Amino acid sequence: MAEFTKVLLGHGSGGRLSRDLVEQVFLKGFSNAALAPLEDAAELTLGGARLAFTTDSYVVTPVEFPGADIGRVAVCGTVNDLAVKGAVPAALSAGFILEEGFPAALLRRIVASMRQAAKEAGVEIVTGDTKVVEKGKADGIFINTSGVGLIPKGRSLTSAAVKPGDVIIVSGNLAEHGVAVMNARNKLGLEGGIKSDAVPLNGLIAAALRTPGVRAIRDITRGGLATVLNEVSGACGLSAELEEDAVPVSPAARNACALLGLDPMYVANEGKIVLFVSPAAAPGVLKALRAHKYGRRAAAVGAMLKEKKPQVRLRTGIGGSRIMLMLEGEQLPRIC
Repeated sequence: MAEFTKVLLGHGSGGRLSRDLVEQVFLKGFSNAALAPLEDAAELTLGGARLAFTTDSYVVTPVEFPGADIGRVAVCGTVNDLAVKGAVPAALSAGFILEEGFPAALLRRIVASMRQAAKEAGVEIVTGDTKVVEKGKADGIFINTSGVGLIPKGRSLTSAAVKPGDVIIVSGNLAEHGVAVMNARNKLGLEGGIKSDAVPLNGLIAAALRTPGVRAIRDITRGGLATVLNEVSGACGLSAELEEDAVPVSPAARNACALLGLDPMYVANEGKIVLFVSPAAAPGVLKALRAHKYGRRAAAVGAMLKEKKPQVRLRTGIGGSRIMLMLEGEQLPRIC
């Protein structure tokens, strides 16, 4: 891993360059046990309580798009980062960087959207901060949200716990958020009613966790499913093998990706998770997911395998296979 000399746009992609940035700069600079796993939220123990703590920043353009907006994405993204650690989200913060001249009516719509998303998730935004910068010094609005949640006693979800034979389950159709944002940004006029999938998933995850045997859960955001699987593979030392025909992608999103030259496996999502589940538990977890409104398209898409060299492999519909590496560069910029 060669050291880089300047920050590139690709360092924000969620893929390999992002990993290089985090490991070479932030992990080295802030090295500690809570940060080291590099999962969606850090786990802390305070006063005997196990807490999950996470933060994220949102810079999407445009700020409103079919199905969601920057505010909804910010709340849902932070809630989901807590929930995939098995935590019950408790409270959020919200920080705003506003560019001089930003329309007040649009800001009010974004705040109302955040309030509605928080209400759906059962959390409140309890603290925050606002900064206003000169015109031309920002891109309208940037939002940072942080969140804290309580991890129930006896619950532990971590990528390092994934075992050979574990079933890989995806909670629903992939690629819809990234395609919706690109369609709105570039005014492509793509049909099919593709909307962002930004939703809070703490209720869905709570339903899945009622069945013992869930080893780990990850949020499928920047870098898509392929990148997340590479991260998990590296953490547990196992290979991930997927069946292409089993991976849920709507016809509209699949056609849009084909038209735009995108691979759905690498396109961002804001309301999808991947679960790693023991074989015995997989039927029960799938049933629980499909019974929830945000998991009706859940599917078992592959399994974890013990091999000499951990990798992520996709078995294609025509009987071949291809290796899926981490996202290289910037496939779809500024989607969250």
